[in-house]
Parts: sequence; C-alpha cells; structure tokens
Amino acid sequence: MTWGRSWLKMETNKGRYVQQIFSSIAKRYDFLNSLLSLSLDRSWREFAVRLSASSKDSRVLDVCTGTGELALAYAEEIGQHANILSTDFCFNMLAVGQEKFKNRNLSFFIPIEADTLKLPFRDGAFDIVSVGFGIRNVSHLRKGLSEMVRVAAPGGRVVVLEFTQPVLPVVKQVYYFYFKKILPLIGNLISKNRDDAYGYLPSSVMEFPDCYQLLAIMEECGLVNVNYYLRTFGIVAVHVGNKE
Repeated sequence: MTWGRSWLKMETNKGRYVQQIFSSIAKRYDFLNSLLSLSLDRSWREFAVRLSASSKDSRVLDVCTGTGELALAYAEEIGQHANILSTDFCFNMLAVGQEKFKNRNLSFFIPIEADTLKLPFRDGAFDIVSVGFGIRNVSHLRKGLSEMVRVAAPGGRVVVLEFTQPVLPVVKQVYYFYFKKILPLIGNLISKNRDDAYGYLPSSVMEFPDCYQLLAIMEECGLVNVNYYLRTFGIVAVHVGNKE
C-alpha cells in the first residue's frame, strides 16, 4: 500500500469524535452512501466536478476525501494523467479508498492522513480544492475553509459539495422524516454501528449553515464570485468560489 506521509494531529474533541465515527463505518460507507441516497450521490459528485471547470493540467486537492469518491469523479473527468491528492483525518476511510482504487487498477489515489484545519501544503499549490460531504465535520468551519483557500492558487477554485436544508415545505417535511427517522435506522442497522453514526449525520446537517450563510462565510474566508447550485429538490448544494 502506497501512502503519503501522515501529518495528523487532532486538536479538538469534535475531531476525535468524528474520526471515531467514520473509522467504525468505513467498510460499509460507500455501499450505504449509494443505498441511502438512492444512488444519487454519484450524480451529485459529477455535477460538482463539472462546475469546477477542470482541465487536463489541473492540480486538484480533495480534502475530507473519505474513501476517495469525489477524487475518483475528478479522475474520470480529467483522464488517466490526473494530478490529484487526497487528504483525510480518518486512516480507516483512506485505507478502504486505497484498496478500492487498487482493485480498479487506478494508481493516482495517494492518500495523505491530514486534518483540513492544518493542511501540509504550501500556499497556492492547487488549481482546485474540493470537499464532498465533509466540511460540516470539520471542527472550525471558517478555519477549514480558510485553509482550503490558502492552498488554492490565485484564480483557482474552491468547491464545496454538501447537504443542505430544503426550503419547499412539502419537500422539507418528507426530507426531514426520512433524514431523521428512516436513514439513521437503516444506516446503523446495516453498518452494525453502536455509536449512532447515522444519527450524527442528520444532526450535523441541521446544525450546518444554510446556502446563503455558507456563501457569506466563503466570501469572508477570501473567495470571490461565490455561487451555489441546488440539486434534487434543494437537499444538496454545490458552492463554488474563486481565489483572487
């Protein structure tokens, strides 16, 4: 197994808690993502990649990469010579990702064990810095986003794919029932998780800033021309901003 250097140093209780949760569900994470999203998760990632406007020369960093599904979407878009690095603070998730990519004969996935709050890269190192369904798990949202902005090159893009709260009353009612009642039950049962990992998921989304708030925070962190795009009745949003 090929690994990047580990730069991990957990600084917060939330970080340790989230790390424990994701370590416990790593082996069934991809299966459950597909099942619980009704297989829509792939299309969400592909949409985020298209909005990134990547090219064959793009240097991409995917933070909170988990098992590397968003990194894989970038590789499929860019091609076999894709220049992609992936970081996460959960070793077990990276290990699952590495094995998955190995089985598909894809060698570009180089996992680096690192916290998004303190990325081990120089300023301006990447053309695209992305995060898919992970930024809400970062202990300090502004600090995490600021680190993503720091390592983005001038003119580069920061892309945030994340769940959000729908605004249409009917959609909100159905979504909340599924998200708060059905999803945790199925997720915890199939993953055999005793830490209520899939109960954490809806609570983390409810506590996360809405689309307008996240746009404002991204601007506060140094991005310009920030826009967001909703998918699937407004339950998922992709925010894209540029670094000056």
